[in-house]
Amino acid sequence: MILASKILVAPLLKVEGISVNFHGIKALDDVSFTVQSGQIVGLIGPNGAGKTTLFNCLSRLYPYTTGSIHFNGLSIDKLPRHHIAEIGIGRTFQNLALYRTMSVLDNIKVGFHCRAKSGFFSHAFSIKGVRAEEQKIHEKAYELLEFLQLQDLASKRVADLPFGTQKRVELGRALSSQPQLLLLDEPACGLNQEEVEKLADLIRHIRTHFKMTVLLVEHHMGLVMGVSDQVVALHFGKKIADDSPSNIKAHPLVIEAYLGGQAA
Repeated sequence: MILASKILVAPLLKVEGISVNFHGIKALDDVSFTVQSGQIVGLIGPNGAGKTTLFNCLSRLYPYTTGSIHFNGLSIDKLPRHHIAEIGIGRTFQNLALYRTMSVLDNIKVGFHCRAKSGFFSHAFSIKGVRAEEQKIHEKAYELLEFLQLQDLASKRVADLPFGTQKRVELGRALSSQPQLLLLDEPACGLNQEEVEKLADLIRHIRTHFKMTVLLVEHHMGLVMGVSDQVVALHFGKKIADDSPSNIKAHPLVIEAYLGGQAA
């Protein structure tokens, strides 16, 4: 009888031995972890743990001193930062990265252009086919606005909207690049409890609806533990734990990092 062997599935994201030095200070120290396709993974740690630094490495905004990052089997170590969206990595920022004087709809449409077939020259001179592509982008942008329940605000200027709504617009901009991996940098920052609960439902819905993988940096432990399949904990640039939410909550090093004392 032939025994069926377990099939090993390559991770969507593989972070291996990443270290980052800023003028002699180690912001990240030999950090490694993987993210499987379809997972929601939380990245936690006290302030200064290296979470956003790691996100900036994944976005190619920061160079890393040692280590490697593979996405979908492709090394991104030497990839120009403007190709990150093209390979399937989308991101929101801790501080909103929106075109504040533009409308909600136009902010969403901007993200779609990394998938557009026509270049700048074609758009500038309205070459044949560009109008059809622009119409398709317009329709897809409206579909995304409806998904995020922003359709009634399509023509509103982003700067005139409440902070929580602006956060949803930025999420829409990240989704509009049609990523396989969505990086959420403190999406609950500045939100009230009701908005955080809606955000949790939205993150789960995004994973299911778009068949998307999510990696989120977040200080709101209720949100992280409620939506994550896996949690990676950092402290002073080092990985101290990588486990299920239930195990992370009871991990002595995580408790010590957050509370400053020994676990009971």
